[in-house]
Amino acid sequence: MNPEFWQKRWQEGRIGFNQSTVNSLLIEYFNRLNLTAGSRIFVPLCGKSIDMVWLATQGYDVVGVELVETAVQAFFAEQNIQPTVYQQADNPTIKYYQGQLSGQTITLWVADIFALTAKDIGIINAVYDKAALIALPADMRMRYSEQVRKLSNDTSKVNDTDNKITPYLLLTLNYDQCKKNGPPFSIDDEQIQQYYGQHYQISELASEPTSVGSTPELTVTEHVWLLNNN
Repeated sequence: MNPEFWQKRWQEGRIGFNQSTVNSLLIEYFNRLNLTAGSRIFVPLCGKSIDMVWLATQGYDVVGVELVETAVQAFFAEQNIQPTVYQQADNPTIKYYQGQLSGQTITLWVADIFALTAKDIGIINAVYDKAALIALPADMRMRYSEQVRKLSNDTSKVNDTDNKITPYLLLTLNYDQCKKNGPPFSIDDEQIQQYYGQHYQISELASEPTSVGSTPELTVTEHVWLLNNN
């Protein structure tokens, strides 16, 4: 992950990946995770996504990770939330912002996701990945998928014989990568199996046409995946 690249994107306002409305596919398919009220949802590479607002208003706590601190600050400012800022006990260069929205707790870490542990993140009941996997180049995706699994499935809290898998709602894009440089990157079905097939049962819930940034003429399909116990 190149911190300078993403810092520059946010500084220049080149954040077309940030939607001004809640993702309709999240609204339609989130209930497939079968969560109880008060569950904690992990949103990796969260930016200032308004999807986190929707999750909180539905009665869920949110835990996000974002590399760029100004994105985290912008989220709380735009939602009129006064957060409290905490430093990680073992590494004072890592911090998290925490505030309340609709009675739910939103905790956003400012960190490289690979620098965090399951102890930092705490108990997670589900993962929602709208724009993280597709933001990463191919050579980082396997490591990323393993890191999210480790952060969300804290095996220290279960018996070795338990098959503890945290359910995962994943959105990806598929298009002719030769016609556009990412991010967002195109990811096909075979790659999904490569990144997640060893640990999850993968179900495709939907595939719908969409567009990407400044190239509306590009044929793009958005896919919704449910990852669960294998």
